[in-house]
Amino acid sequence: MKLLKLLLFLAVVGFLGSAVYAQSQPAKIDLTTLPREQTLGEIEPVAIFNGPMPTGVTVSQSGRIFVNFPKWGDRVEYTVAEVRNGQTVAYPNPEMNRPNPSDPSKSLLSVQSVVVDPRDRLWILDTGSVNFAPAPPGGAKLVGVDLKQNQVFKTIVFPPNVALPTTYLNDVRFDLRRGKAGMAFITDSSDKGPNGIIVVDLDSGRSWRRLNDHPSTKAVPNFLPSVEGMPIMNRQPGQPPSPIKMGADGIAISADGKQLFYCPLAGRRLYSVDVDALADERLSDQEVAKTVVDRGEKGGASDGLESDAQNRIYLTNYEQNAIQRRLPDGTIERLVHDPRVLWPDTLSVAQDGYLYFTANQLHRQARYHNGQDLRQKPYSLFRVRINAQPVALR
Repeated sequence: MKLLKLLLFLAVVGFLGSAVYAQSQPAKIDLTTLPREQTLGEIEPVAIFNGPMPTGVTVSQSGRIFVNFPKWGDRVEYTVAEVRNGQTVAYPNPEMNRPNPSDPSKSLLSVQSVVVDPRDRLWILDTGSVNFAPAPPGGAKLVGVDLKQNQVFKTIVFPPNVALPTTYLNDVRFDLRRGKAGMAFITDSSDKGPNGIIVVDLDSGRSWRRLNDHPSTKAVPNFLPSVEGMPIMNRQPGQPPSPIKMGADGIAISADGKQLFYCPLAGRRLYSVDVDALADERLSDQEVAKTVVDRGEKGGASDGLESDAQNRIYLTNYEQNAIQRRLPDGTIERLVHDPRVLWPDTLSVAQDGYLYFTANQLHRQARYHNGQDLRQKPYSLFRVRINAQPVALR
C-alpha cells in the first residue's frame, strides 16, 4: 500500500511539473504577424551605382539627369556624369573630368554638387578638395554648362579669402533675377574651420562670404546623431571617438526669393536669412546676421534641402531614413520613410512632378567605423511623386 501511495504521489508531481513546464514554454509565434515600423511613400528606383558613392543629383527641364561623385577615397573615373538609360556617362566630357595639375581651373577635381538653374543650365560646384585636403589655386570653383551645346560657358574661381584653406563647398541655389546675370548662394560645410554662406555675382564673378562663423552655420557642439540605431561619431583606428562637426550643408531658396533656408549637417534646427541682406555687399556681417531666423526643430538631422514653387521646403532626415516637407506655416509632414533610404543626401524637384534624391550610405563609411567600410553596393537614386514644380527665379 505504501508503495502504491508513493507511486501515485510521484505520478501527480510529475503531471503537475509537466503542466507547469508546458505553461512556461511560449507558443510558436509567427514573426510576420507582429507589428512593425511602417514605411511611407512610394519611392521608385531611377538608377543604381556600383562604382563610387554619389552625392548630388539634378534634373533638367527636358528630363536629363546628372549626378556627381566626390573623391573621398573611392576610385572615381569621372566626378560628374549624366545618367543615360540607367548608365553613367562622363559629363560634359571625359577630358574635363581628368584633373589638370598645370591649371586646376580648367578641369573638374572633386565635385560635391550639381544643380540645374531656372534657365535650364547646369552648374557644377567643384570643391577642388580631394580627400578633404586643401584645394589648389583655381581648384575651388563654380562651372556653368550650356545643356544645349554641352559646353562650359562660365567658370568662376573663388579667391582664397572666400574659399578658405579649410572651406568645403557643399551645395548651391540660384536667383537669376538679381543683378545682370543673377546670383548664387553656396554653403561652406567644413568640419575644420569657419562655416558660412558664399554669395556669387554670376555676371562679374565676384564672390564674398556671409555669416562667417555665425552660430547658425556651425555644427552643434557634441552633436550625436543616430542612424540605423547606432550613434554616429568619427571613429578612426587608434584615435578616440569624436563628434562630427560638419556645418552649413543643406540649402534652399524660397519661392519668392526673399529667404534662403539652410541647416548644419550636425544639428536638427532649420534657419533662414534675408536674401536682400546677403546680396548687399555694403552691409556688414553683423547687419546680415540680424536677419537670421531660427525656424525651429526639423524632427531630425538633415543633409540636403530643396524647395518648390508652393514655397514648401523639403528636408532629408538621415537619422530616420526619411524625407520630410515643411509647409509655409511651419508644419512638418513626412513624405517618405523607408529602410532603403540609407542616408538620403541631395534632393532635386523636377518639372515632371517628382522629387529625386540620392541614398549613399554615407554613415557606413570607414571613418565612422574604425576603418571598416560597411557600405553595400549598389548606391541608389530614387524619386517620389510630389505633384510640385521647382522654384523659377529667372
